[in-house]
Amino acid sequence: MGEAERARIMAKTARFAPPAAVLADGRREIIGLSREELTDALAAIGEKPFRTKQVWHWVYHQGVTDFRRMSSLARPLQEKLAERFVIGRPEASTVQTSSDETRKFLFRFRDGQEAETVYIPDRREDRGAVCISSQVGCTLSCRFCHTGTQALVRNLGAAEIVGQFMAARDSYGEWPSPRGETPRLLSTIVLMGMGEPLYNYDNVAKAMRIIMDGEGIALSRRRITLSTSGVVPMMDRCGAELGINLAVSLHAVRDELRDEIVPLNRKYPIRELIEACRRYPAASNARRITFEYIMLRGVNDSEAEARELVRLISGIPAKVNLIPFNPWPGSDYQPSTREQLAKFAQIVMDAGFASPIRMPRGRDILAACGQLRTESRRERPAA
Repeated sequence: MGEAERARIMAKTARFAPPAAVLADGRREIIGLSREELTDALAAIGEKPFRTKQVWHWVYHQGVTDFRRMSSLARPLQEKLAERFVIGRPEASTVQTSSDETRKFLFRFRDGQEAETVYIPDRREDRGAVCISSQVGCTLSCRFCHTGTQALVRNLGAAEIVGQFMAARDSYGEWPSPRGETPRLLSTIVLMGMGEPLYNYDNVAKAMRIIMDGEGIALSRRRITLSTSGVVPMMDRCGAELGINLAVSLHAVRDELRDEIVPLNRKYPIRELIEACRRYPAASNARRITFEYIMLRGVNDSEAEARELVRLISGIPAKVNLIPFNPWPGSDYQPSTREQLAKFAQIVMDAGFASPIRMPRGRDILAACGQLRTESRRERPAA
């Protein structure tokens, strides 16, 4: 599997492209532009390249949304920028906070489509993870996942992906204070929200490069994790180009079962997926691949399956996240019992792999793993 397969994947998802980041009045969205694109856009209105660094700092380091707050720019330039550009955010149409302080945002984008984003705090360290969506809906139809019951509507653009993190920062006042202090509650990003990130790779990669830029948000690649169900050719590209952490939604150790609950397995079976994990260049003892394994009672949680899991991942710098199934309306599965969870975890741990049982967060607001879904629909083409 090489460039031809990667090209086929990109062509297949191109019809779900996001709308252009241009408003009805002709102004262009600055969020989501790469440094090179911003330089070109500023040059088109007669500004020198050094302006890129100034604008980038105000937008991504200070988090301003009003050109008039860019105090290092002269007022005429502020006005010229405001006439031609906009610094937007997705609109939070609803915000829910769980009893465990998990917060779920339903973000509405300029075309009215919506996606969910979740902030999961870790109060022991005053830090937390922002779970970001990469698509509206999903194309994978995993049987245990609520998001998978919503057909793919479209990909999210780089502006919409970056914008989720920036809007979450707005919500928590996470931009530097006048005294230069920067709180770090939103310390990590997990691309584990709605959608398969590797089926929207170009937009995801562009967004992550913006977020990792050292003169802006400056989040380290070590603090970004991309979760995939196993789009093998794009895993190789992601590892080579971004080098961010990898999480793999495995959920079964036999092809016949994984074919059923993760249909993507029919195209990229377990053997190919595990080989791609062994090749992943960012994997090391310090940066282990995370294997996500949702525990379904009587389906994939036997001791025999735990032993086969250990055999499959032997030799890979890895940890295994065991995820109790989070029920959602209409689901067919039940979570494994505590006793079976403990037995499974012990077998994996005895083999030398960390095997934490992930405590469900945000269940009361349907913000837990596999529970995200919106009412967005893909418009039918005119007859």
